[in-house]
Amino acid sequence: MTALLGAAGIAHFLRPEPFDSIVPPRLGDPRFLTYASGAVELGCATLLALPPTRRLGGFAATALMVAVYPANICTVQKHWHRPRARAIALARLPLQVPLVWMSWSVANDRSEASR
Repeated sequence: MTALLGAAGIAHFLRPEPFDSIVPPRLGDPRFLTYASGAVELGCATLLALPPTRRLGGFAATALMVAVYPANICTVQKHWHRPRARAIALARLPLQVPLVWMSWSVANDRSEASR
């Protein structure tokens, strides 16, 4: 999760355009939200990487994974009339479930290694 969130967070700053395009229009300025979500991903990655903050990072990552789900739904709607793009967007929807589960598992890991 740390590597995934870290890489995604960096990608939001290096190539923001693809992320801008999936921000639901009703949420406001896409570039601001792209950068903000990238910063949150980097923050979650940092929290997950450090043992004293790993549980907090798990909760934060869980909240983030749930919060970005509307963007995935928006992507499906946006690409509904483009079969290939729609198929890719639809495939992403169930992939969010294991990401939520992994984040939640980290948050609820009370083993000595996670402290």
